[in-house]
This record gives sequence, structure tokens and C-alpha cells, in this order.
Amino acid sequence: MSRVFDIIVSFLALVFVLPLFVAVPILIILDSRGPVFFRQERVGFGRNPFKVLKFRSMVHFQPGDSAPITVGRDPRITRIGKLIRACKIDELPQFLNVLAGQMSVVGPRPEVPRYVALYPEPTAKIIFSVRPGITDPASVQFRNESDLLKHQQDPEAFYCSVLLPRKLKISCDYIMRRTILTDLGIILKTFLLCFRR
Repeated sequence: MSRVFDIIVSFLALVFVLPLFVAVPILIILDSRGPVFFRQERVGFGRNPFKVLKFRSMVHFQPGDSAPITVGRDPRITRIGKLIRACKIDELPQFLNVLAGQMSVVGPRPEVPRYVALYPEPTAKIIFSVRPGITDPASVQFRNESDLLKHQQDPEAFYCSVLLPRKLKISCDYIMRRTILTDLGIILKTFLLCFRR
């Protein structure tokens, strides 16, 4: 997807959801203590680290409370967090990452360094040849990832050994075949899933 397209889509999306950028921060502040935004280091294009933005949906980070994945009804998720996560509203600030040139609207979801270290080198070369995205085919296919993980005895081990390889394969296949039409299709599917929720 071209940079111009990313900028246009992101700008229009931010204008469209502007009321949420007013309402959601107020609800987050009223619901729990802590900052409005959650920033986390991810690995992006060219293996360069950057801070991905989200509306905070969990209790404010405390030292030692660093579980890398959320599983099912994670007790750290706030009341407002449950709502904005279900509708993917917490991801909206990432359009700012797109405008900053760190992300694309569609592309492989960026991972934390902890999981990037598990990428096979040939796969890593493909993944980091493009900007990471707000949505991608793997995100659509595994949209209920948290619910899937809650049934596992060791959720992180299952994620690393089963889900992550599947997501990487889907992302690589997407990158090798991506066109403007496939990207538009992924955007539409993502929108419909969020609207349905």
C-alpha cells in the first residue's frame, strides 16, 4: 500500500473518529488511574523499534506486572477496557503511528522484541521488508485470539509454538501477494468485524 494512500486513509479515519478521541480519554480517566495512552515498544520496518500507541485498556502498569499477552478475561483489563478492546477502539491511536511513518494501515502486526527473537531469519527478512500495520489477514483470522489462549494450559507457550508461526506464515503469504485491492478487502473485513462487535 502506498504511503500516500496510508496518509489519506489515516487522516480521514481520524476525522471520522474524532468524537471517540474526546469521549474515550474521559471514560478512561473516570474508570481508573493512569495515563490515557498505552505505549509499548514494537519492532517495525527494517527491524527498527518504535512505540506503538493504544488507548489504555488495562490497569496502569506496575513494576513486575509484565505478562506479555492477555488471556480471556484478564483481571488487569478495566471496565472501559473491556468495551474498547471488544470493538478494537483501543487501536485507533495507531493511525497517529501511520501518519508518523512508523506503520501502515494494512501490514503484518508489529510484535514485541521478545517474540521477534523467535522469528526464523528468512521469515524476518520478509516481515521487516514492509511497514507493520493496524490490521492484516492474520488479525482477521485470529480475531478471537484471547479467547483461544484462555483454554490453553500454558498460553504463552501455545502462542509461541502454534499461533505465532501460523500468523507469520499468513503475513508472509500476504506480503508476497499484496495489492491495493487485497488491502482494501482487509480494511473492509476489519471494519465489518468491529461493527459487528
